Amino acid sequence: MRARGLGSVLMSVACAVTFAGVAYSLLSERSGGEVKAASADIAEASNRQLGPSGLEIPRFVSLKTDVVNVRRGPSNEHEVAWVFRRKGLPVEIIAEFEHWRRIRDSEGDEGWVYHSLLAGGRTAIVEPWKKGAAVALRLEPQKTSSPVAMLRSGVVADIEQCTGQWCELRVEDYVGWIDQSALFGVYPGETVED
Repeated sequence: MRARGLGSVLMSVACAVTFAGVAYSLLSERSGGEVKAASADIAEASNRQLGPSGLEIPRFVSLKTDVVNVRRGPSNEHEVAWVFRRKGLPVEIIAEFEHWRRIRDSEGDEGWVYHSLLAGGRTAIVEPWKKGAAVALRLEPQKTSSPVAMLRSGVVADIEQCTGQWCELRVEDYVGWIDQSALFGVYPGETVED
């Protein structure tokens, strides 16, 4: 959907290398308190690391507003690479720099977003990699359960909970279960509590 030139790719690599050095120096200068120790235990248990914010990286969040500029670097001086125009889309935070978050979308594109444009509410996109497909939203978390609705690929839903194999979703007036592997917005085996 969005084409990138060689210059954009090289800039992305340069930003990633710069971020790694900055993140290492920021993390090594902080003193560990009880909250940091507890967060470190959680991150270690899930094989994720902590970012400068003290939150796990990578992690999924959602877009807070209908219009979100995605920039080529972590500042307002960097060029806008593209604009999201849909509140609630899930994105994956893969890096942090000060108040900026490097995100990845369901198409694999990456860029920088100011942290206040992101929300902690969990959402998911149903099979964005299968255009035109339909997946059953089921009454119970099992393949033999009756369908509540059929969801087309690309539908965005609120995550109520996930067991590690199934997620309970809310899509408008429908609530039901879908196989976790059919979603972008939750990791394989991840549990999410309501």
